[in-house]
Amino acid sequence: MPFRILWVDDNIEDLRSHRVYLGEKGYEVDGATNGRDAIALLGEKIYDAVLLDEMMPGMGGLETLEEMRKVNARIPVIMITKSEAEDLMTRAIGKRIDDYLVKPVSPLQILSALKRQLEGRKLTGETVMRDYMANFMAVSDRIGTAASPADWEGIYLDLVAWGMDIFQYSDHGLLSTWSDQMNAANLAFARYVRRRYLDWIKADGATGVGTRGEASDAPLLSPRLYETWIEPEVQRSRQVFWILIDCMRLDQVRMIEPLLEAHFHVDRRLYWSILPTATPYSRNSLFAGLYPLDIAEGYPAWWIGDPNHEGSRNAHEAELLDALLRRVQSPAAGSCRYYKVSDARDTDHLHRNLGSLDDTRLVAGVYNFLDIMSHGRSQNRILKELAPDEAAFRTLMRSWFEHSNLWDVLRKLARRDCTVILTTDHGSMLCQKAVQIRGNRDTSSNVRYKFGDNLGVDEDKVLLMKNPEDYRLPRQGPIENYAITTENHYLVYPTNFHEYERLYRDSFQHGGISMEEMICPFLVLRPR
Repeated sequence: MPFRILWVDDNIEDLRSHRVYLGEKGYEVDGATNGRDAIALLGEKIYDAVLLDEMMPGMGGLETLEEMRKVNARIPVIMITKSEAEDLMTRAIGKRIDDYLVKPVSPLQILSALKRQLEGRKLTGETVMRDYMANFMAVSDRIGTAASPADWEGIYLDLVAWGMDIFQYSDHGLLSTWSDQMNAANLAFARYVRRRYLDWIKADGATGVGTRGEASDAPLLSPRLYETWIEPEVQRSRQVFWILIDCMRLDQVRMIEPLLEAHFHVDRRLYWSILPTATPYSRNSLFAGLYPLDIAEGYPAWWIGDPNHEGSRNAHEAELLDALLRRVQSPAAGSCRYYKVSDARDTDHLHRNLGSLDDTRLVAGVYNFLDIMSHGRSQNRILKELAPDEAAFRTLMRSWFEHSNLWDVLRKLARRDCTVILTTDHGSMLCQKAVQIRGNRDTSSNVRYKFGDNLGVDEDKVLLMKNPEDYRLPRQGPIENYAITTENHYLVYPTNFHEYERLYRDSFQHGGISMEEMICPFLVLRPR
């Protein structure tokens, strides 16, 4: 079926050759000589796009555009004008013009503008499909030869970009191929991490004195994030806002970057979460600048809590951050404020108190909503229907962000002399395959990782840490082990295995080894 175009121009008869050319290219063109007739036609017939002359007697182009939007708010409108005045372009864009051409225009220019509006998605999809398939083997080769954190970061960045482009523009059947490649990447990634992680921990030092690079391929891990990337910003900036969204993945932050780019210059980086990739370990390490074992030994009163309740072990992040600032002799020591929003019932004190923080050198804020939504999705039928897959969950995350107090805070910060750091403590994995684990009744209840005595697992699929101290993790008892899952596996006891297999399949969990959980986004935002 040909595209139907409405062309509005007081000299429409002089454009007959242009209309004939478009007809030959498969476009059916109706003409109108004034704005009122055009609005009437738009109400009577279905058009795919409008070509609108800006200079017309009577109702001008901008006025016509405004009335057209009342009839059809979404139809693409391409304005054609003799004027190159900047104020005219600004007003046209403000009234939601989709494209802008300056006379004289050739038939090819008109055709190109229409193709961009009407066939751009299809053409982009064809290009995405062709480019992904052309690069499929090259990406597979990179997965097979990756030998450093930088290699894996590059692979992860590319796979996330491909996955989002395929979902947005191309045949969703290609997503199955992409998903298989993502799974293959996570299998190889897990092998790499299991082979190198202990060396990274040893090279990083037992008491927080190491730096990135002491191991031949050590990435920047959670305990070193503050000193390496955040404290330098505190040193050079008048004010720093460190915002942490719990459980935010790279693909999810990519969804909100277009919003951020309208207000900030964005410096994108990646760092790696420690294991387990779970809040009590990774987030405490971020705020303490220490590994969990060092926190438990140096600040036992701030580590003790219910081992099966993550939040209880993150009750002292403000105190850990204050101790870190004093240890590194930061100018923010004694001038730091910490805020946490745990759920929708909490008052967002950062949002409420923003106006009184102008003289505070460092402000840290934690938002737990995304983590709560990740866990709630597996227990709430309506939420799972709203976000049946990773792509829908990304969209839901953006919707939350756009309507959150946090987005209001960030827009206000974009008008201040400050630096904003937006990051997370770990990501999450959409679990698909159940793996049996055996343990005593005191074993923790987590799904992607567990700790307890005498854990029995398939060590091909699970990293069993038999000496937790080597991994800078504390024990709860004398023979306690940690079991960390890989790929998209989740841990289920033999008792009622099939019941819990169904319960946790297709749920977002964290604590294991995967690119989605370990490789974390880190954005430095500077107001435009």
